[in-house]
Amino acid sequence: MNTYTEEVGKQLNELLQKTYHTQKGFKTAAKHVDNDALESYFKLKAQERYDFGNELVAEFKIYNYTVGSLGKPIEHINRGWVDVKAIVSYTDEESMLEEAITGEKAAIEEYSKIIGNESLPLSTKVLMEAQKQKIIRGLSRFKTLEELC
Repeated sequence: MNTYTEEVGKQLNELLQKTYHTQKGFKTAAKHVDNDALESYFKLKAQERYDFGNELVAEFKIYNYTVGSLGKPIEHINRGWVDVKAIVSYTDEESMLEEAITGEKAAIEEYSKIIGNESLPLSTKVLMEAQKQKIIRGLSRFKTLEELC
């Protein structure tokens, strides 16, 4: 296979856009918390999502695929996994953490759905599984931080 199917391409476009949207959500959240550990962790998660996006784009290039090449690129996602508007509307850190946990659970579900697509190339599947496992490990850290707030 030298490119993605139309279905997989659409899913990957959406995944990439949500990844960058979530990065923005974590960066924004880091600016709106007082707890140093939580701020640091939000920054770490923002960097992680930035790295995920770059890894996905590099993977796309292997298959001669560019974002949006199977149709219009997605220019707006109403809700990423971490909703920026929801994060900044919360006035307490516990609510921000709950939003982040909800978003991470949604990300895990979406990754699982895409990984389960039989037409997904093995290298993309391996990359996405590694990213999903990082999200799963990070989710337990969020739950620990939630107990501290």
